[in-house]
Amino acid sequence: MSLVLDPAAQDLLFREARTANTFTDEPVTDEQIQAIYDLVKFGPTSMNQSPLRVVLVRSPEARERLVQHMAEGNQKKTATAPLVAILAADNEFHEELPELFPHFPQAKDAFFGDRAVREGSAALNAALQAAYFIIGVRAAGLAAGPMTGVDFAGIQKEFLDDDHTPFVVINIGKPGPDAWFPRSPRLAYDDVVTTV
Repeated sequence: MSLVLDPAAQDLLFREARTANTFTDEPVTDEQIQAIYDLVKFGPTSMNQSPLRVVLVRSPEARERLVQHMAEGNQKKTATAPLVAILAADNEFHEELPELFPHFPQAKDAFFGDRAVREGSAALNAALQAAYFIIGVRAAGLAAGPMTGVDFAGIQKEFLDDDHTPFVVINIGKPGPDAWFPRSPRLAYDDVVTTV
């Protein structure tokens, strides 16, 4: 095998990674989330854009407000997970570029002056960061339950503003009983990779 990452770490981060559907009541601490962020913030994005914004839903009142925007099949999972994160793309991420991309501070205006261009770039790069976030949750020994069966317009109105576009809700915690559905198939290498 040509991978340098330890096989146990490969299993933890990828082969054993599944969408968790139940969780124990063991809390997820602020320190765990800080450690996850401090790891995954280094994942590469285009021009070091960092559009991902995370809303952690902890209080019972906020949880109740969130659950009403979840698809019926996701409501119980979200109501009982120890922690829920709303991941959103900041469509004004370009304001940070002079600091985050200092060798070309003009990128802010040269590439991202147009709102539609910013939204497209924010969506792509926030999705990259969301994938890193899920891997970071796994690296912390926790399980993630990402969901898109959500009323995102309602979540945006309830928790965010017009400059932030939510795109995934993730339940986080230690997996509970019967947390996993059976493993679904994956495409073969030759079905995905073409050499030209």
